[in-house]
Amino acid sequence: MSLYQFIVATSRQHIDDYFALRRAIFAEEQQLFAGDDRDEIDKIAYPIVAISTNNQVVGVVRIYEIKPQVWYGGRLGTHQDYRKGWQIGKGLIYKAVTTANCWGCQQFLANVQLQNVRFFGRLHWQSNREMIFCDRPHHLMSADLNFYPPSTEPRPFIPTTIAS
Repeated sequence: MSLYQFIVATSRQHIDDYFALRRAIFAEEQQLFAGDDRDEIDKIAYPIVAISTNNQVVGVVRIYEIKPQVWYGGRLGTHQDYRKGWQIGKGLIYKAVTTANCWGCQQFLANVQLQNVRFFGRLHWQSNREMIFCDRPHHLMSADLNFYPPSTEPRPFIPTTIAS
């Protein structure tokens, strides 16, 4: 039995916690963004969270379709108190790609920070090219969809007011 549940966040509390954890990781801890990491993509993205047994959001990722059948994952992060091992990151990646695959994905991409490229490689991703994002080295990577069977996740309505 997993210690974590991986879900598309639809409740106001989970969505608020999702944005709070993203801000803590990407703006405060990593200082990739000043103040907050929200952007225009949040208006079309589906937030996915890892929930601990005490109902705390301990991991985050977002998925979004940039053009028909081409999906991206981004803002993958784990609460600093839960980073031992890779269970949460692996679960979030699996949930993200299998969900997008269910919703018609034919290509799933992510801009992966350099220190995480090997981890993604072990999860059946390949690097397409190196790049600089937020002044830091990243790789544009693609998932091998053969290793991520489509889930049965229904596609929820996510209001565009999520990003506000």
